[in-house]
Amino acid sequence: MQKRFQVLTITLLLSVAGSFTPNDKVSVPTIFEGRLSAFMQFTSARLADAAKPWRRPPKATVFFPASTPASVRPMLTWSKVRGAVMYEFELLPYNLPFLDKDSLSPTRLFSTRQIYNSGFNPDLTTYIGKAPLFWRVRALNFDGEPISSFSTPVPIYIDPELEPVSAPLPTAFFNAYNGSTLLYPVYSWLPISRAVQYEVELLDDAPENPGGTAPSQHRIWSAVTSLSDKYDDYPRISQKPFYWRVRGLDEKGEAVGVYSDAVSFVNDPDKGWQIATYGDSISHGGGNLSYSPADWEYSYQTYLNFPTVNLSNSGDTSSSCLERFDSDVLPFRPRYLIILEGTNSIRGGASAAEVASDLKALRDKCLKNNIRPIFLTLPPINPDSISKVFGEETAPNWREEMDSLNEFIRTLPHIDIASLFNYPDGIMPPALSLDGLHPDITAKRKMAELINSKFPELIRTLPQ
Repeated sequence: MQKRFQVLTITLLLSVAGSFTPNDKVSVPTIFEGRLSAFMQFTSARLADAAKPWRRPPKATVFFPASTPASVRPMLTWSKVRGAVMYEFELLPYNLPFLDKDSLSPTRLFSTRQIYNSGFNPDLTTYIGKAPLFWRVRALNFDGEPISSFSTPVPIYIDPELEPVSAPLPTAFFNAYNGSTLLYPVYSWLPISRAVQYEVELLDDAPENPGGTAPSQHRIWSAVTSLSDKYDDYPRISQKPFYWRVRGLDEKGEAVGVYSDAVSFVNDPDKGWQIATYGDSISHGGGNLSYSPADWEYSYQTYLNFPTVNLSNSGDTSSSCLERFDSDVLPFRPRYLIILEGTNSIRGGASAAEVASDLKALRDKCLKNNIRPIFLTLPPINPDSISKVFGEETAPNWREEMDSLNEFIRTLPHIDIASLFNYPDGIMPPALSLDGLHPDITAKRKMAELINSKFPELIRTLPQ
């Protein structure tokens, strides 16, 4: 029985590896060694993959078959992988039948890990005439370790006569989802090859020169960054639409390609907002290092059962939050203001008493203006993760001061967010906050679920 099993196993392997019949007299080492080895490596990789707690691999979202080929500089995009900080892209000359999904191919033409978005604009000029090429991508964590297998290789045909992509692709679209109206917008885009920096411009009307390289006559603000997103420095309030767009620049600041299409948004204070959220970057949104407040899945407001306008601003302290109240909150005249504030102050060394004084003043300002404040207790942080990701130190007494501040907040109309994260030593685990400061998707969902359950009951107890 054992011998028969061995014969059947060898027959099966050889049949998969290549053409074979039981009556053939063959030399396995000389004829099938390569194919058998490839098959065994493929099988081992699949067994290893099954044992890894990885995310599902990304999926291509654009395709360039022979009928609709790409230019020499196409924009390749794929689905986001939850928890990814960066992506590894690989270009292949062909798609092998037993291509290892968990390792770079030794036959690759090109690979890079310098991708921090779910899109890439490679320069394929070198590979004109080599069709089809194949591309695939996998997700990596902060340490550069894979958290998914490679995506299924996708063929790409190239037509050198087509106009290359020459404009960044905007990825920030406001007013479309619950919580996606930001007083302090964050503009984000997919980068283009050959650009080393980007210029964002904000307009008070649609550009008169779409697809051009010159600034618009409607420009009211601009900024240059080497990143692929830019946080606006100012609150944007208007009944008319704003428009934003971005272009690539070289080392000297000269234009690389043209401006992107303009994207419009409105921050109308007269829309009749009943509920606003207010605070620092935890409320502003974003997380997992690579994702900004314009990545809505990282905002707790996305998961609320009621509409809100987000008046938060990344980097706020309790004192700056108090200072901008009149200019940033009062124009919107919300009936309820959900406030999550104090984390930056506490981790920076401020005492609970100092922050509590600012929160009392915020409460008084709200009540004076017929606004009902609802405070959120502060979720824990992780100083080691903050140091690792941002290179910033946290005040050594932060835990005691945060606990004291949360006890004060519990004397106000509040929702106890801190109770969701009762972990050993009061430390937020990296699985819920990669950088130790900004809760990631799972934590933001938990925050929203608690707010959804407590908010209706709480407002019934407030003076109307």
